[in-house]
Amino acid sequence: MRASRRGLGGVVALVAAVAAGWPAWATQQFRTGVDLVRLPVVVTAKDGLLARNLKATDFEIFEDGVKQTIAAFAEGAPGEALPLHLGLLLDVSGSMQMDLRDAANAAVQFVTALDEAVDVTLLDFDTTIRIGRFSRDSYPRLFERIRSTKADGATSLYDALGIYLESANTRGGQHVLLMYTDGGDSSSKLNLPRVVDMLRFSNVMVYAMGYLENLSSTMRGMQQLQLTMLARETGGEAFFPSSKRDLAAVYARILDEIGSRYTIGYESTNPKADGRFRKVQVKLVAPHDRSSKVRTRSGYLAPVPR
Repeated sequence: MRASRRGLGGVVALVAAVAAGWPAWATQQFRTGVDLVRLPVVVTAKDGLLARNLKATDFEIFEDGVKQTIAAFAEGAPGEALPLHLGLLLDVSGSMQMDLRDAANAAVQFVTALDEAVDVTLLDFDTTIRIGRFSRDSYPRLFERIRSTKADGATSLYDALGIYLESANTRGGQHVLLMYTDGGDSSSKLNLPRVVDMLRFSNVMVYAMGYLENLSSTMRGMQQLQLTMLARETGGEAFFPSSKRDLAAVYARILDEIGSRYTIGYESTNPKADGRFRKVQVKLVAPHDRSSKVRTRSGYLAPVPR
């Protein structure tokens, strides 16, 4: 079906969730109305490998410089209590003509590899945006649709991302989005600052797959910076594979991160519903902080007054 661009301003804050394996008292807090800010956290050791088996006591969280108390903690895939929903944004605009076949095959390959996902939401977009949701038993139809796409038209990347975020914010669970695009936007009504705000409202972790090999060097640098910024805003990452061999390594990395990342929850000490951006920092307690790097979302937008 074709998605309407209406209602993109109606995004609400969704910063509370409960992960499988979180303490029972934290689950009860959530159910009785105490919102937890939930952060996906990836920790990389000095050798580039993911750091595993860390405990809640190995982390410190700061919101706008103020230390917070960790109320919930989990390592690994979310499980049934917080089902994983996968999103795919597939750029089928004219500028993707030379890369679309590879991007489509890559998307199918990733869906096949990610066993944890309970469903997939696909948005393929050019000037128009088309959205569909597929359960596991309907994956053959999903793969047929992905492989039948043809490159044509302008690029509505920001609008497609906005529509996906609206859809994800109406559903519980955990959301991971893969974007397959060359990064350029030429026809959206949304602008980049608005999309960044929507990402800050959401609980979506974004991984960008940038197909930039056929762009000029100037455009390649600009789009690489933009895709990297959008992904890291959510605690995700951007990748720019130049071959199928590169793609296999990228997918292995993303799957490893999904399966081994940490989910940390806290109740903010700031009670104001002012809609302002709150910067979040996650740090490792010594001695882990000497050689490891922590990646999480840059922060979140507080709820707005009701």
